[in-house]
Amino acid sequence: MKVSTMEKYILLKNKLPEWINMITPTYTIFAPVKEEDLVFFKPITKPSEMTLAYSNAIVPPKAQMFHQTETMFTFTQGKNIRVNPASLPDEKIVVFGIRPCDAKSLSIIDPVFTNDFEDPYYLTKRKNAILVGLSCNQPTVNCFCTSLNGSPASPEHLDILLTDIGDKYYVELNSEKGKQLVEKTKKLFTPATDADSKKKKDVEKKAVDAITRQMKINNVDAFVKKLDTIFDAPYWKTIAMKCLGCGACTYLCPTCHCFDIQDETTLDKGARIRVWDSCMRPEYTLHASGHNPRPERMNRVRNRVYHKYNYYPKNHQMIACVGCGRCIDNCPVNIDIIDVITKAGEVKP
Repeated sequence: MKVSTMEKYILLKNKLPEWINMITPTYTIFAPVKEEDLVFFKPITKPSEMTLAYSNAIVPPKAQMFHQTETMFTFTQGKNIRVNPASLPDEKIVVFGIRPCDAKSLSIIDPVFTNDFEDPYYLTKRKNAILVGLSCNQPTVNCFCTSLNGSPASPEHLDILLTDIGDKYYVELNSEKGKQLVEKTKKLFTPATDADSKKKKDVEKKAVDAITRQMKINNVDAFVKKLDTIFDAPYWKTIAMKCLGCGACTYLCPTCHCFDIQDETTLDKGARIRVWDSCMRPEYTLHASGHNPRPERMNRVRNRVYHKYNYYPKNHQMIACVGCGRCIDNCPVNIDIIDVITKAGEVKP
């Protein structure tokens, strides 16, 4: 639930460790942790374990709501068949330092787990989570969130947003959950002044101005219709010639949500699990008969683009992309989704 009027506070940087320590006994804190040259969201027990000097985590923090591997239930086989539902987690978590684009990605995949069927595994974790965001003061070269109605300092989709404005954080409370988290530690916070608000606006403007790459989708409905007209265009084969089919673009995407369900068994017991899957894999659409409706890499490359920019807008009235740039940064053959979409808009039907 959003608060009716967003409350704004100041938290001195030297008070941040104290705040983390005060909420740790009640919540499991997932925060960005640096391992060699990469950053991952992992549980921490003390503030010194996390880093806030990072661009974005390699694996999106959607993994805290939608686990990469998750047991749905266990069972025994033989004469005494028994099914044991997996216990749903009841721990309260704080995802600390999440970027606004990654928070937006959760709102994009929410309909997948709520519209036709309410998925208890995802929803339980989602409801038990508080998202404490950190504004992106220095976007990377491939960030393009502003092309998709985002902002590096947007509090939307977050419970709390922290913005670094020098020796302190500008704190915006955007939900009742966020407000309750601050209320428990209120002594650490002071009301923000007009001067503080101006600093926040200046920081956001500087960050927005630093985003130089733009995805040219001026009208979503028109672009969706354009893709309908070029489904069979040779253009998709041209893109697919570079693709290795490694799946990095899907596994590291904050809005990709496809999964496979498998049974892992021994002689007398087993478990049904779901694991992240990728539409870039040929096995993804392989039928038991041996038929594959997407037999070529071109079919799979095209499907990835259409899922995000055609099918999803048709089904959920939103583009399934937040402009984080991970797929560009981590593609081993430099396939660039901004260029792909820009050139698709120029293809003749």
